[in-house]
Amino acid sequence: MGQDKVRKAAVAGQFYPGKAKDLEEQIKAFIEGKPERKKAIACMLPHAGYIYSGRVAVKTVSSIDLPQTLVLMGPNHTGSGEEFSIMSEGTWQTPLGEIEIDSGLAKRMLEGSCYLKDDSLAHAYEHSLEVELPILQFFRKDFKIVPIAFLSGDIEALKKIGSEIAGAIKDSGSEDSVLLVASSDMTHYEPQEYAQKKDNKAIESILELDEDSLIRRILSLNISMCGYAPVAVMLKAAKLLGAKGGRLIKYQTSGDITGDKESVVGYAGIIIN
Repeated sequence: MGQDKVRKAAVAGQFYPGKAKDLEEQIKAFIEGKPERKKAIACMLPHAGYIYSGRVAVKTVSSIDLPQTLVLMGPNHTGSGEEFSIMSEGTWQTPLGEIEIDSGLAKRMLEGSCYLKDDSLAHAYEHSLEVELPILQFFRKDFKIVPIAFLSGDIEALKKIGSEIAGAIKDSGSEDSVLLVASSDMTHYEPQEYAQKKDNKAIESILELDEDSLIRRILSLNISMCGYAPVAVMLKAAKLLGAKGGRLIKYQTSGDITGDKESVVGYAGIIIN
């Protein structure tokens, strides 16, 4: 990534259309009715190719009154960069335009954290946050982001980071203008029947805002939920910001799209208030 810290789209034309017009048309096709948009403290969105998970993400985002700043938290699939990586300045590009990083809030989080490191390498080719951006841009043009990627599943570290993120948001006086966005897919490459059973257990813990229960179930049931770390951080932070419960907006699997129910990936959209 260059010195000017412009993070160029890495998966445009793969996970989602590379041309703005095609991208907007695909997102429009996923909109169901005229959803009422309400304020939220946090949400969980899937991050697969739009053909598979786009409808879940769009239905969830279209139900939220998006605020000025989005704290985007996702898993680090590439293994590059720091274990807990926050990008504190620069812009991100998608076919729908540029998005500025909220440097003030990002640096406040960095300064107040025992774990977060300022790092752009972890974000350079990672898709888990990028895939969310065009859908968010479709529903609001003028927001800023704080991108954070997680390589570690250390629950105590994750809970501490959640507390630190909530503290930075409170200290900045921006509770009413920030949305926490955790990016995760659910069970990977299992028969639909098993995937749904496992995912239901994970979703129960998320709706109860119980990150400890989520981690226990991930481990005991061997749930291959790639973004459980950012979801755990989101849950801890959301509770400290006043969240009381969650609501499942939509769940589906890749098998619901392709018809192949033998090996599916699960996708859930959840709103936390």
